[in-house]
Parts: sequence; structure tokens; C-alpha cells
Amino acid sequence: MLRTGFYLSSDCGILYPELSGPANLNSELKLIEPMSVSVLKNSYRVQLAELAGQQVGRLLFNEPLAAHTSWQIGGPADLLVEPTSVAHVAAVVGFVRRHGIPLLVIGQGTNLLFDDAGMRGVVLRLGDNLSGSEISGNRILAEAGAWVPGLARRAMQAGLAGLEHTIGIPGTLGGLVLMNGGSQRRGIGDNVRRVWVVDREGRERTLTREDCHFSYRHSALQGTGAVVVKAELELERREPKQIRRAMLEDLRERRRKFPRKQPNCGSVFLSTSAMHASVGPPGKIIEEAGLKGTRIGQAEVSPQHANFILNLGGATSQDVLSLIAHIRRVVFERIGFDLCCEVRYVNTVGELMPAHLASG
Repeated sequence: MLRTGFYLSSDCGILYPELSGPANLNSELKLIEPMSVSVLKNSYRVQLAELAGQQVGRLLFNEPLAAHTSWQIGGPADLLVEPTSVAHVAAVVGFVRRHGIPLLVIGQGTNLLFDDAGMRGVVLRLGDNLSGSEISGNRILAEAGAWVPGLARRAMQAGLAGLEHTIGIPGTLGGLVLMNGGSQRRGIGDNVRRVWVVDREGRERTLTREDCHFSYRHSALQGTGAVVVKAELELERREPKQIRRAMLEDLRERRRKFPRKQPNCGSVFLSTSAMHASVGPPGKIIEEAGLKGTRIGQAEVSPQHANFILNLGGATSQDVLSLIAHIRRVVFERIGFDLCCEVRYVNTVGELMPAHLASG
């Protein structure tokens, strides 16, 4: 049974149902109830051609998804759309909702593993074409496709502090807001004032910080089927030199710890405070299990940091999923701890899930 609906990339602005249960959002946004169909209708490709006839931005048919993810893995999408306005986003979301076409919204694809067969449906990519930003006083208004490190640098140059912890996060603003992303135990939600979304019916809406109910790596936006298209951030005045020093220290630490040469998705396995307290961070656990350098096909556990899986060249999604399954099995047998993935796997009909759920 194929399921069509709306799913999330965490470095973008589309939402998916969290395993922890419904979001408690005091607004009209509701949890997604994906539509089910036994087969895609014969008119499916006709409908995509109809969408292509509308003015919704740049259109790429049969676009290799490997070109749109930091892991450089994934087959073709039936149609990839790069909108240049919020109106384009609303038009695409509304269209696929009416016609029951699978939709995935992505940013830079920094935490995604696409299937080797690609995706049947529409991928909506919020990137450079929807990345404008403007500064007014101590506030920044930025579109969802804004590159997070670039936005942090712009804030620094304007003498605005609060985004230092995001300087090394290789993603876009929409996903950062959605997941309350950040580093050093901080989250972007601390600085969010307002968020603009397109809901799953294609309507534009504005939410306050209070509506979003930010908590650690979570927001009430998750699971509502809305696409984050813009956010207003409230920052503090500080000397640019002081902000720059903090950013450089963060980047030096990242360069020391993390692999940078081969394609990867960043941290594969989720790190939680409970895990740290009981068994330590994932990288330490995997290293102590003797798995650094372990390889399946062209996918390898990084010899530098064990919570990274590298694409040595030509790795497949099955290589990565098999390696994830092997790591989890060895760790569980050794210490009885079940590692969960931070990275998301996208199947051929756009369903997105933590990669360990697809690894067997």
C-alpha cells in the first residue's frame, strides 16, 4: 500500500509525524493523516505535466537526487521544483495535496539518505532561489532557503549575537527552525520571534514563538504538514570581533573532530542527554566497539569520527543501510544499547523515516 502525503527533511521546512506522538500546537494546524492509495493513478504523469505548465519556479524532470544531498546518494525524482517565491510554494503544496501526489520538501539535503531508485513524486527544494534576508535593528527576517552559516556571518558583520552556535551547521533556515536545531546544547528557537508557513492546504499563515513550543531539538511545528517559508530572528547587540572569535573557535573544533573530505551526512546516530549519562556519545560507543574503518560496499565508518559514515565513491543507499544495521547490531550485542538514527531515509514514494527503521 502506497501512502502519499507530506514528509520532512530536517534541514528544510516540511514536517513529518514524530514517533513521540502528536504536536501540541495551539492553532489550526493539525497532524497529517496521509492519504492511502493502492497504486498511483494512470493520470499521475499527466498531473505532473499540468504542474509543470504553471509558473512555480525552476522545474527539473528525472533529476538525480544524489546531486541534492551531502551524501551524494540517490536516484532520480520524477520532478524537482525550485520555487522562487512563497506563492510558488503555496501553489505546489496545494496542487499535490489536491491530486494526492507524494511531496518531499528539502533544503541542502545534509541529513538525508535517498533510495537508489529515487522518488516517485515531487521534491520541492528550498534553496538559493528562496534565500533572501534583511536586517532591521536587532532583527533578521530571512527566507527558509537561507544558508545557515551565511546567515550567521551576516549577523556577525552587523554586530548581532545569538547565531554563533550555528556557524558550522550545513543546512538551511527552514529545517533549523523546524527542528529547533543548533549546537552546544542551544537551539535556534531561543531567537525566533515569528515563523511564516504554508499549511498543507497551500494557505499562508504566521505563527509566534509561543505557537511553536520550542524544546530541545523539537518544535510543535513537527507533524503538522506545514512548510516553513520564512522566519524573524531577534538577536543581541555585541562587538563583531567578539562574535567572530566565538565562531572561529567553533569552526576550529569542528575541523579537528569531524571528517571533511569524503561525502557524508554529519552525525548518523542520535545523541541524547540520557545516552551521555549512561553509556556516552554515539561516536565513543561505536569506536569502543572497534567499528572505526568498518566498510560495506563503498560506505565506511569514518576512521576520524565513528558517528560519521563516509561515501568513498559510488556508495549506494543499501550500502549505508547495511552498515547502519551492522553498527546497531554490534553495539546492542556489546552493551545492550539500541542506537537510533538522526539521519533520515527517504523511500521511493517520499516516506521519510529515521534510517535505522529502514535498515532492518
